[in-house]
Amino acid sequence: MFDSRVAQFAKILVEYSTRVKRGDVVLINAVSAETYPVVKELHKLCLQKRAKYVQYDLEFPDATRDFYNFASQEQAAFFPQHKLDFMKTVDVFIGIRAPENAMAYANANQDIMRLNQKTTLPILDERVNHTRWVVTRWPTQAAAQDAKMSLEEFYDFFFGCTIYDYVGLQQKQAKLVRLMNRANQVRIKASDTDLTFSMKGMKAISCHGDKNIPDGEVYSVPVRDSVEGYLKYNTPSIYMGREFTDIRFEFEKGKIVKAEAGALTGALNKVLDTDEGARYIGEFSLGTNTGIRQPMRNALFDEKIFGSIHFTPGQAYEDCDNGNRSAIHWDLVKILVGDGEIIFDGKTIQRDGVFVHPELVELNPQGTKRPKQFAAPKR
Repeated sequence: MFDSRVAQFAKILVEYSTRVKRGDVVLINAVSAETYPVVKELHKLCLQKRAKYVQYDLEFPDATRDFYNFASQEQAAFFPQHKLDFMKTVDVFIGIRAPENAMAYANANQDIMRLNQKTTLPILDERVNHTRWVVTRWPTQAAAQDAKMSLEEFYDFFFGCTIYDYVGLQQKQAKLVRLMNRANQVRIKASDTDLTFSMKGMKAISCHGDKNIPDGEVYSVPVRDSVEGYLKYNTPSIYMGREFTDIRFEFEKGKIVKAEAGALTGALNKVLDTDEGARYIGEFSLGTNTGIRQPMRNALFDEKIFGSIHFTPGQAYEDCDNGNRSAIHWDLVKILVGDGEIIFDGKTIQRDGVFVHPELVELNPQGTKRPKQFAAPKR
């Protein structure tokens, strides 16, 4: 039986996020055959909008893993010029991922994977900087298991945090944007973190369903060489097929000079050694989606958790640019609920995962400035 929420979800992606219109060239990029219900709906809507051309691509993680394991360096370093040429004609990109196995690339050849990422970076840059794009996920049994839910529960959760009042969110986040634009010195404090950096002259950007679904964040970027101190992340991150936990960074003059992740410390440092920019920060963001309260082991969800930040090694975005360039852009999340403080120019704006600045309290869960579930624990 067709779930009407699929049509609602597709409509948000087409009409709100990417604003598909007559004459557009649209690329729908789907990973896994489980995306079929929403790909079918997206394709139909784009045609009804009179897009000039609508292409849908389907990728399979198992085949991609074979590429990483069996491709030679020459094959991994081959640049697919035809893909870049086509991307230059694309007006709208819609990416849908349906993770069937978050660890699919755990035993893949990491060197070939990194080489291929570096090789194809110009295609990603073209997509990010020159199309109207949105990326999202699609519910699967694997995603539900990662979130410790039944599939039915996960469907309800998924649509609850994706079919969202993004227009209202944009209005609320506008105040946080203005506050971040005025901020110079930032400090992040927690029991395992003490981090300072400058945002002077850096632009803040509101994300309200126009790039990611689910959404709910405001991001900026530190001045590249200004980051000092240490930070420990408390949200698992699956990257290149491996699950990293308890990542801890130490910074000097903006650079990650020490990186630890328990048994995966070596693998972590290999990622950070991809290029010079991988050891500098390309994004600082505050999560605001009140429909997401716990880690999903999926960065697209986790980086939007209400009361979280992400502090991202690697590539900076062109619309908020500190000059850092890298093949890496790794959104690592720290949840501050119950333990943490965000301070702008000496004034606390968020404490224990709840906004306390008078201009920002309406971003908190509806009906209360400090809901019980976010109260700081007794110490």
